[in-house]
Amino acid sequence: MGTSTDAPTRTLAEVLALHPLADLAWRAASEAGRFLLTERPDELSVESKSTPTDVVTSMDKAAEHLLFERLLGERPGDGLMGEEGSDRASETGIRWIVDPLDGTVNYLYRIPLWGVSVAAEDQDIGATVVGVIVTPETGEGFIGIRGAGAWRVVGDVCERLHVRDCTSLGQTMVATGFCYEPDIRAGQALIVQRLISRVRDIRRTGCAVVDFTWLASGRTDAYYEAHLNVWDVAAGLLIAREAGAEMGAFGPEDDPGSFLVAVPGIAKAFQGALDECSAGLGINKRDA
Repeated sequence: MGTSTDAPTRTLAEVLALHPLADLAWRAASEAGRFLLTERPDELSVESKSTPTDVVTSMDKAAEHLLFERLLGERPGDGLMGEEGSDRASETGIRWIVDPLDGTVNYLYRIPLWGVSVAAEDQDIGATVVGVIVTPETGEGFIGIRGAGAWRVVGDVCERLHVRDCTSLGQTMVATGFCYEPDIRAGQALIVQRLISRVRDIRRTGCAVVDFTWLASGRTDAYYEAHLNVWDVAAGLLIAREAGAEMGAFGPEDDPGSFLVAVPGIAKAFQGALDECSAGLGINKRDA
């Protein structure tokens, strides 16, 4: 008899068998994570991107190349989009969306909150069907499979994830992040200033994939951010939603990199508080 997908723990092999793309996603992300952890040079080659504080290292680029080779080496007809410039159209209807090193500044400063994100998008249904995040310095991995749940992986053991049961806005632990553009960051800081007296506290890890996995794991109750990119959110949003988080709205309209996700018990109240705290700042276009 097969094991129910609602079982609290399963083996890694059992979870990877829930979707035909899960095993490849897991192997590729894990290999890239090991590479970033073990091959980091003492001195990193660093370049600036959108602003002087938005950086990319030689390791970001090397990890993306590794992911490109592993994913398309096994599935050459698939598409791929990567943060560091990889862009290939799909011939199969499957597109891989990868962030080879989310939390680059943390990695640069040897702060152990960074990760690798690999998502498989089924373009025929317009949805992410598999999402994998690995955070090598914490020894954790996370898997989300559309319709089959989200899982935290340590070794060969997978623990089924469920968001926390929080029903009080005043007891809500919030995560957020800041844009690299100075003018936008200043407005985002004002939202935090207005919001912090209404909630338990606010955390800022500097890594979107960590923020998503913390929400899914019950370490926070809400996470909002604006102006991210599709590779920052593709795997993380799936994992959070499969763990029971609800989507809200934040930031510019029709921007998939701007979002609010929260546990069901406070989702509506937090949406209202965030709308009030961002009003008039030109960040949340929903209040225009």
